[in-house]
Amino acid sequence: MLSAVTELHHNWKLVKVPLPFSLKWVNSYIIPDSSGYTIIDPGLRTDEAIGLWEKVLEYLNIEWHEIKKIIVTHQHPDHYGLAGFMQERSAAPVFMSSRAHQYARRLWGTEAESDYNDALLALFAKHGMPQHLLQAIDENLGEFRSRVLPHPEVTYIQAGDTIAFGDRQWLLIDAPGHAFGQLCLFNEKEQIMFCGDQVLDRITPNISIVPGEEQDPLHCFLTSLEQLKQYKVRLALPGHRDPIVNFAERIEQLQQHHARRLDKMLEQLQAGSYTAFECCELSFGSHLRQNAHNLRFAMAETLAHLVYLEIRKEIVSELSDEQIIYYTSVK
Repeated sequence: MLSAVTELHHNWKLVKVPLPFSLKWVNSYIIPDSSGYTIIDPGLRTDEAIGLWEKVLEYLNIEWHEIKKIIVTHQHPDHYGLAGFMQERSAAPVFMSSRAHQYARRLWGTEAESDYNDALLALFAKHGMPQHLLQAIDENLGEFRSRVLPHPEVTYIQAGDTIAFGDRQWLLIDAPGHAFGQLCLFNEKEQIMFCGDQVLDRITPNISIVPGEEQDPLHCFLTSLEQLKQYKVRLALPGHRDPIVNFAERIEQLQQHHARRLDKMLEQLQAGSYTAFECCELSFGSHLRQNAHNLRFAMAETLAHLVYLEIRKEIVSELSDEQIIYYTSVK
């Protein structure tokens, strides 16, 4: 067995598709059935990832034309990036939600609406991020355009419907917060869920303020976790790290993580007034200045927590010297 391939039950395969950043890999899944194969979340387009897929398919004796479905749980490039390439090779339909697809086109499409970079940089600038770091983030975002091409032709699926693969029916569940438009796939009979990046083992999904999206993503995420906890899940197959066998317990750990982070931010703001960028460095450290990719996620997640607190009137904000500062109501 190739080291990147893990055998699951029912002859399913987990493929660790390499990523050129700290996550190291994304979990893709190969699910056989009587008509061929379904691929879930094919990964980011890089030469290394394409080379791995060619080795994996050869090793498993799978021809490209035997791939009959490609499902993308959500629009982030490490899940979406190879969908168009794989579609070109296989002629398989690519399934994802309409909202997720629209977001992907906004980020990397050639259409006039591709204004995401400017909107994100303006947001970060307003919240105190220095110009040289904004420039680094802009350059980092630009690197992803080639890693999601070609864009696939998409067949839309939506929460509440079902989709067939692996000779089973799967309920599509809306899973917002980490990525709006993300879908989890649940088979009630076997109590198995493909959960995308909504619930991860050992690491916490990034929850970010995203221009043009829902403005309280942490609330949406926490609400989604509470809803997912109601499903009887024996095995969860996530987008990163290991399969999860203690699904409800892991959800509770994620809820507790965010409760602790909110408490810590309140404690910081009780000691003084800060911009979101200053709060970001207090929470995640100034070393992220050397890593634009991770800094972008840390800054956007900091904003998500600050917005959550402000909406609940636990903190307030005001404009000072053209930047927004946060503090508790008692200065």
